Amino acid sequence: MHRVNFRHLHHFWRVAKEGGVSAAARVLHVSQPALSAQVRRLERELGETLFTRTPQGMEVTDAGRVVFRYADEIFALGDELMEAVRGAPARRTLRLRVGIVDAFPKLLAYHLVAPALQAFEHLHLELRTAAPERLFSALAVHGVDVVLSDEPVPPGLDVRAYSHPLGDCPVVVMAAAPLATRLSRGFPGSLQGAPFLMPAGHTALRRALAPWLADRGLTPRIVGEVDDSALLKVIGQHGFGAFLIPGAVQDEVARMYHVRVVGELDGLRERYYAITAERRIRNPAVAAISEAARREPLLGGLRREPGARPPR
Repeated sequence: MHRVNFRHLHHFWRVAKEGGVSAAARVLHVSQPALSAQVRRLERELGETLFTRTPQGMEVTDAGRVVFRYADEIFALGDELMEAVRGAPARRTLRLRVGIVDAFPKLLAYHLVAPALQAFEHLHLELRTAAPERLFSALAVHGVDVVLSDEPVPPGLDVRAYSHPLGDCPVVVMAAAPLATRLSRGFPGSLQGAPFLMPAGHTALRRALAPWLADRGLTPRIVGEVDDSALLKVIGQHGFGAFLIPGAVQDEVARMYHVRVVGELDGLRERYYAITAERRIRNPAVAAISEAARREPLLGGLRREPGARPPR
C-alpha cells in the first residue's frame, strides 16, 4: 500500500503556511532548492500539482487546499501526541489562527481576540500580520481561520470569503501635549498647515480621510506616511505630528504614549470586519470574537453598523 511521506507533507504544509519557499526555508532551516525538491516529490507521490507559479509568487491549487487541510489536522494531532507521551493531561487544544491586516490598529486587534482567550482555557493562538492579499491567500488554504480587516472582502477577489461586520467607531486626532494644546483651539480648522502623520495610502482610513479634508478645505502639512500603527504612535508621541487612532482605544493610547486628544473627526468612522472562508462561522473561537463584538460595544466606542446583522 502506497503511503504519504510525512517529511514531504510537512515541508509542503510549511510552504503553504508561510506563503512561499523562501519564508518556509528560513523557518525549517533548509535550503530553498532542497525544500522545492521535497514539494515536487510530494506532488509526484500524490499525482497532483499542489502549487502554481504566478508573477505574484506560489499559489496553492484546489488539490493543494485539500492536502493542506488534512496536513493541518495531522500535525495538530502530532502535537497532542507529544503532549500525551510527555505526561501532559490529555486535552483537545483549540487552535485559532488570526490574520491581521498590516494597517489594522494593534490595540484594537488585541481587544477583539481577547474574548477568545478568556473563553477557552486551552486555546493555542497564532497571530500573523501581513498585507491583505497574502492573508486572503492564507485564508483560502486554511492557513488562517479569520482575517481582521478595516474593509470588507474586496470585489473581484479570486477567493471565497465572507465579511462579518464587527462594528465601527469614531476616528480621533491625537498628538503630543504641546501640539495637542495648540491644535485643540479652533479644531478642525486648526489642522490647516499643521504637521500630520498620515496612515498609508492603501488603507481604508486614508481613502476616507482625503475627501473629509477636501470637503472642509483643509490641507495639513504631511510630515510622514506610516503603515505600521504602533510606529506611527511612537513618532507622534515625540511631537513630530498629529495622528489618527480609533476612538475605541483613545484612553489606552493616551496612557501608553503620553499623548492627548485633539478632537474627533465629525462624521468619519472606521469600520472593522472578521473575514472567514465560510458564510456561517464554525470555529468556536472565531464565534467568541464575533459574539463579544455583537454583545458588548468595545470600550464604549465600537458600535454595530446600522442595519448590520450579527455575525453567525
